[in-house]
Amino acid sequence: MSKTLARLFAGKTGPVLFVIAAIIAIWYVAAILMNTPWQRDVFARAGTDYSTSMLIAATLAQERPVLPAPHQVAVEIWKTTALKKITSKRSLVFHSWVTLSSTLLGFLIGTALGIALAVAIVHSRTLDRSLMPWIITSQTIPILAIAPMIIVVLNAIGISGLLPKAFISTYLSFFPVTVGMVKGLRSPDPMNLDLLRTYSASRAQIFWKLRWPSSVPFLFASMKVAVAISLVGAIVGELPTGAVAGLGARLLAGSYYGQTIQIWSALIAAAIIAASLVTLVGIANTIVLKRMGGQPS
Repeated sequence: MSKTLARLFAGKTGPVLFVIAAIIAIWYVAAILMNTPWQRDVFARAGTDYSTSMLIAATLAQERPVLPAPHQVAVEIWKTTALKKITSKRSLVFHSWVTLSSTLLGFLIGTALGIALAVAIVHSRTLDRSLMPWIITSQTIPILAIAPMIIVVLNAIGISGLLPKAFISTYLSFFPVTVGMVKGLRSPDPMNLDLLRTYSASRAQIFWKLRWPSSVPFLFASMKVAVAISLVGAIVGELPTGAVAGLGARLLAGSYYGQTIQIWSALIAAAIIAASLVTLVGIANTIVLKRMGGQPS
C-alpha cells in the first residue's frame, strides 16, 4: 500500500488528487459553517430539537443554501447535462456551447490581432513608442465598465448576437498575446541576428527563419492566458445584455431567483471549459514544438 502511494505521489496524479481532495474537504466545512445560522433559525421557528449530526445533515441538504455542498453542485450538473437534451434551454451543455462559441471566436480574433500588433511593434520603433503604451493603458479600464458600452455601440450600428460578446473576449485576449509575442520576437540572440544580416538576409527572411521560430514558445504561453481570459470576457459580455442563453445568463437567472446551486454549477462548468481549452492549447504547443524539432516545456 505504501509503495503504491509512493508511486502515485511520485508522478503528477497523486499531488493533483490530493489538492482536489483538500479543496473538497474545505468546501464541505465552509458549506456547513455558512449554512448553519439559517438552519438553526429554521429549527428554532419549528421548535425542533436537533443534534449536531442532524444539523450538519440539514445544512448540506438545503434547497437554497448560502454555499452549496459539492455533492449538490455535482447532482445539479448531472441533471442539467446527462438528463437534459442539449437543445433544451435548461441544458448546461446548451448554455456552455453558446458561451464557448463567443470565447473561441474572440480568442481567434484576439490572437490574430495580438500577433499583428507584435510584428508591427517589433519592426517599427515609432509604433513601439507610440502604440505599446496605449495597449497597456487599454487594460486598465475595468471590463465591467466597458462591456455595456461595446454592446450598446455595436447594437446601434446593427451588430448583435455572437459578435459583440466575441469582441469583448478579443479586447481581453489580444493583450497577453501582444506582450508575449513582442517578447518572443525579440528573444533571438543578437549574434544570430548579426549573422543573418552578414548574409544579407532580408527582414522577411530574418522573421521567418529566426524571429518566428524563437517566438513560438512565447506565443503558446500567452495563448494559454488568452484563451482562459476570453472565456471570462464572453461571460461578462452576457451579463449586461440580458441574454437568455450562455453561462452568464445562467448566473444572472440564478442570482435573480436565489438559486445558488445553479450559480455554482455554471461556475464549475466555466472552470471545466477553461481548463479544457488551456489543455488543448498545451497539446497543440507540444505537437508544434515536436514538429519544429524543439523540446516542449
